Formats: sequence, C-alpha cells, structure tokens
Amino acid sequence: MYPLVRELAVDGIPVTVTCRVLKIARQPYYRWLAQPVNDAELEQAYRANALFDAHRDDPEFGYRFLVDEAREAGESMAERTAWRICSQLGWWSVFGKPKRGKAKRPGPPVHDDLCAVVDEQGRVRHEFTADAPNELWVTDITEHWTGEGKLYVCAIKDVYSNRIVGYSISDRMKSRLAVAALSNAIARRGDVAGCIVHSDRGSQFRSRKFVHALHRHGMVGSMGRVGAAGDNAAMESFFSLLQKNVLDRQAWATREELRIAIVTWIERTYHRRRRQAALGRLTPIEYETIMTTPATQAA
Repeated sequence: MYPLVRELAVDGIPVTVTCRVLKIARQPYYRWLAQPVNDAELEQAYRANALFDAHRDDPEFGYRFLVDEAREAGESMAERTAWRICSQLGWWSVFGKPKRGKAKRPGPPVHDDLCAVVDEQGRVRHEFTADAPNELWVTDITEHWTGEGKLYVCAIKDVYSNRIVGYSISDRMKSRLAVAALSNAIARRGDVAGCIVHSDRGSQFRSRKFVHALHRHGMVGSMGRVGAAGDNAAMESFFSLLQKNVLDRQAWATREELRIAIVTWIERTYHRRRRQAALGRLTPIEYETIMTTPATQAA
C-alpha cells in the first residue's frame, strides 16, 4: 500500500485522505518513507514468493522440494533459509497419518529371495540396488476406501531410477491385477529378459498367471520373508508417499475420481517434479534421461 500512497501524493492527493480511504495509519507510512525496504528484506520477499508459488502448485511438497522448485524459478537459497521462511509463514506439506491394518498370513514362497544378503554377524538384510534399467524391479499392492468401496493399486518400481514402470488399478484384488501391472511395465520397457521382480508373498504374486507371465518374458521372480516389512522397503517407501500425497488428502467419492488422482500424481508429480536425494536431486525421468544412452532409454 505504501508505494501507492506515495504515488498518489505525487499526483497531489493528500496523504491523510489516501490513508483514511485505504484504512491504514499514517505514522507507519512515514517510517517506511524514511527507510524503505532494504535489500535483504527485498531478497527474502522474492524468495518467499518463489516458495509460495511452488507450495500452491504442489501442497504436498516439503521445504526441501520447494527449494528445488524455487531454484528452477531463479531464486536460489539454502534449505535452512527455506525452512525458516516456510516456518514463519506456515507453509507446510499436507500429509495425512498412515493407516494401520491387519496383515493376512502369507502363503509359501514360489521364488527364492534373491535380494537377501547375509552380513558378517550373520544377520539377513536386503540390498535394493541396480546398475542399469530393468535389472531389478520391486512390486506390491495397496488399497484405499472410496464412497463406492475399495480401490486397489499394484505398482512396479525400477530400483535403478525409482521410476514406476508399470501399474494397474482395479476394484478387485485378484491375480489379474498383478499380471496387468507386469504387462504394463513390459510394454513400456521392452526387453526385460533377466530382470528380477521382487515382491512379498501375496497370493497375487504367487498365482500361476503371474509366475507364467514372468517365465514367458524371461524374468526372474524373488520373494521376501514372512513378517519382514524391510524385505520390500523399496516399494513401501513409494506407497508411503502415495498414501500421504494422494490417498489421505481427502475423502474420495468414487473409484474413478481416485484413479485419476493416482495416475496424475504418478505421471505429473512423482515422475517429473519430485526430485530425490538418492538420484542426485533429479527426478526419475531426468535420471534415466541423463544416465542412459538414447539407444537404451525405455519408452
């Protein structure tokens, strides 16, 4: 308001009249006129504007991701600076609390656990690493209630770039849900012979249809242990993000409404806007584009 008061005063309109119309006090205006905004305050204002624009576009982003978006807009700053600005202005990521459910008893494995490694103390841990695309995929299924009933999502992630290479969404958790996700991933990636597909011991992944689909394309199955959530931690981390950023954001009236929201978040935000520290602050799409040659890039 103060620059407006000054401009009107230059045009001959008394400051008293302008302040009365705008309902602002005169003394703060005169203090500002004697000492306008300094360079540090102006710089912080520009930074705050950049952070606010990024927060408005993607409210689920925390301050670390807002820093990357602000940098893209030309306003670089340290993460600590972004945290201070966001804290002062109350711009926080919109997250819901994860839900806890009762897990069903898994059946016997149909594949060996190919991701398990025994350390020097004899403890079993898992290594989810890959040196190239289509070497190791992880998969799992999650569910969420809508006004029409449950919606199930089966997703497959390439450990190399953390990209979701395939997924399927349905109102029924049958074996065809997992088979459809695998078919979608294979159609996108092309030559997948030799790729390891790691999952839990859910019946969908132990089904004959899913096992036959793996063998038909020359892929290798892998399954974790019973009651060990860390055996598929690479996939659980993605579902945790999906839960917080989409599923728990609101009450979903229809399955179609939630399906569109899931697909939009995966393709627009997770793949193309959400930078990951494990990928050198790149998105999954950027990482694959930079780290692979054009001849080996997946569709």
